[in-house]
Amino acid sequence: MNQTAIELNQKALTTLEFDKVLALLAEQAGCDGARERAAALLPARRLEEAQRLQDATAQACLLIGRKGSPPVYGVKDIRPSVERAEKGALLSPKELLRIGNVLRATRALPAYLEQEGGEVPLIADLFRPLSPQKTLEERIAQSFISEEELSDHASPELADIRRKINGASGRIKETLQRMIRSPAYQKYLQEPIVTLRGDRYVLPVRAEYRAEVPGLVHDTSGSGATCFIEPMAVVEANNELKLLRAREQDEIERILAELSAFVSQQSDPILLNYELIVEIDFVFSKARLSYSMGAYAPELSARGGIDLRRARHPLIPREAVVPIDIRLGGGVDTMVVTGPNTGGKTVTLKTLGLLHLMAASGLHLPAEAGSEVAVFANVFCDIGDEQSIEQSLSTFSSHMVNIIRILEVADAHSLVLLDELGAGTDPIEGAALATAILERLRAQGARVAATTHYAELKTYALNTEGVLNASCEFDLETLRPTYRLILGVPGRSNAFAISERLGMDPAVVARAAELTSSGAQAFEEVLAELENRRQQMERRLQEAAQERDRANRIRAELALEQERFRLQRDRELEQAAVESKRRVAMAREMYNRTIEELEALRRERDAADFGEKLDEARQRLRRQLRRASEELDPVLPKEQGDTVLPRALRVGDLVHIRTLDKRGEVLSPPDDRGNVALRVGIINTKAKLTDLTLVNEQPDLTERLTAARRGDKPVSSMKAELDLRGMNGDEGCLELDRYLDEAALHGLETAVIIHGKGTGALRAAVQEFLRGHPHVRSFRRGAFGEGEDGVTVVELR
Repeated sequence: MNQTAIELNQKALTTLEFDKVLALLAEQAGCDGARERAAALLPARRLEEAQRLQDATAQACLLIGRKGSPPVYGVKDIRPSVERAEKGALLSPKELLRIGNVLRATRALPAYLEQEGGEVPLIADLFRPLSPQKTLEERIAQSFISEEELSDHASPELADIRRKINGASGRIKETLQRMIRSPAYQKYLQEPIVTLRGDRYVLPVRAEYRAEVPGLVHDTSGSGATCFIEPMAVVEANNELKLLRAREQDEIERILAELSAFVSQQSDPILLNYELIVEIDFVFSKARLSYSMGAYAPELSARGGIDLRRARHPLIPREAVVPIDIRLGGGVDTMVVTGPNTGGKTVTLKTLGLLHLMAASGLHLPAEAGSEVAVFANVFCDIGDEQSIEQSLSTFSSHMVNIIRILEVADAHSLVLLDELGAGTDPIEGAALATAILERLRAQGARVAATTHYAELKTYALNTEGVLNASCEFDLETLRPTYRLILGVPGRSNAFAISERLGMDPAVVARAAELTSSGAQAFEEVLAELENRRQQMERRLQEAAQERDRANRIRAELALEQERFRLQRDRELEQAAVESKRRVAMAREMYNRTIEELEALRRERDAADFGEKLDEARQRLRRQLRRASEELDPVLPKEQGDTVLPRALRVGDLVHIRTLDKRGEVLSPPDDRGNVALRVGIINTKAKLTDLTLVNEQPDLTERLTAARRGDKPVSSMKAELDLRGMNGDEGCLELDRYLDEAALHGLETAVIIHGKGTGALRAAVQEFLRGHPHVRSFRRGAFGEGEDGVTVVELR
């Protein structure tokens, strides 16, 4: 790549604000080295390299989604410290602790990738060379308490010296405390405290009494009123303490030298570990940026195509940016974007260029999944006003100088972005020059996106194969740009409409329209009509899409309802199958028992009492058949004939459907043919009015309470039985409690609770509940003909 291309590529990075994206990337980094890598990131120039970077980011996203980020936060740059150790320098505790932090991260990282390497081979390649240095890591960890202090565990010698230091300090303090408490010395002291001066323990003595306290004067106060004296009684002990502290410092330096030498010996694996940790954090920083942007991995095109779907500029807040679609390739190598000022044309160019740079750098794109981006070796752009007073260049001249340099180096591996091409000079000449520039760039094989206001370029795009018109949408009703990019349609500048909205005299605007050439005016009118029809068509498509979504939603709801019905049907069929098996088993048991009795009778037919035994067997068989019948259906047979309701049905009434033996809720009054719409469970159905009975029909609550206070026994339509079959104990007791309250208000004296025989669990729960209920006088099991063990008869108070 020649120098001109290098300079133009570097300029494009600045113009497209790639550095600001890198600043966002650096914010996601967990260590200093990764932040430096982020700030220096450059786009790949080859497809294979860009694809490898994209794959690594995608694999890091996969791991973050499963396990969070790897443990590399807080790792500092240790390269200068390791280099100093290699030269024999003594490393400080702070430097050694940073090296220890790197070694700790090195040991922790392999555990992060356990059982994941097969799905993330590129990430596994970064983790595999990590070389833990456990001995050095543990040695550093046990040697330091903080960046300023070594631990007593750093060496046995250091621990012994510090133990002696503590002992000597204690003896000195004890001696000085005795002097402070002594009446002979108290009057000489400024304060009854022990303090330090130059690592030696001293007492604060009043200046006028300094001769009364034998010792060495180490300092005086600023006012001269206090002398800090080391009493002779502790001079020797302080000397010993000073020697011990010198030995402590010597031992500390020896330990630091030993650790520094250890680092020097392992410098290569330590530096390799650091570089790997930085690279790992850098890759995962890209993944964290992807999550924060709501970005997706693009598909990298080998054919030079670009298909960005609902792309967002990454530097515009998500709540403010308007997503756009951009397409180049598939026979289209040039896109001409037109539309009003401040309508989003320049942002469109910057979005295209910046998202290409991000894709080539391994960054995911703030665009819909499935977006496609080509990798170009060069990105050249001419965006913005580069007028230079120092170089005596006008706006037009500065643009031309830049474009001339681009024309010199642009080729089939280049993406060229040109803003307001041909502007700043005579419109006729500018439009002709812009067209010629586009033709030259296309001939050189470059992919081009350019913005313009020139009608000639719109016409050129309409008439030239491979050139696509695009426009930034303008709302004709609000006279405001919507910032949406419309592909395939040229846009209007809408200068007249914008000027009038900004307050321009309508007469001036009308005169300007008159002065516009008839051809240009007709062209603009055609564009306006096309835009109006396009917007109408888009609104209709949106309405159609909404209707389609509503239909899909209804279809899904119906499918869900159908599935619920199917599940309920399957449950009921399963219950019926279980019941059938139970009944078959009972019949088989009766059959076997009967056969046995008949066989016994056959053997005894010659006996004198054969007739009596035969009659007794017949009666026993009848009793067994009756018990089996009651076991299968312990309630009385359903009443035949039509029922007469005590009142007209109302919506919401609860009714019993005799033919189905089910309860349902009334959805609408009876129709002309006597059919009533009902909801039974989740199913809507119809039943004949004559087949329905009201459930718990009751008089007005006020009337019932008044009657209860008078002690009247009102005539009630409330049923004197409650069917709890199919419920568990808790459900049955809850329903029974409600029923007994209603029965008391209705003045019922006797009620039959149907719980069935089954396992007896529901019967036991019901009778236990009745035993302590305030409305119950007594209860008993059902007699023969009442249901026997399948019911409980309750006498109410």
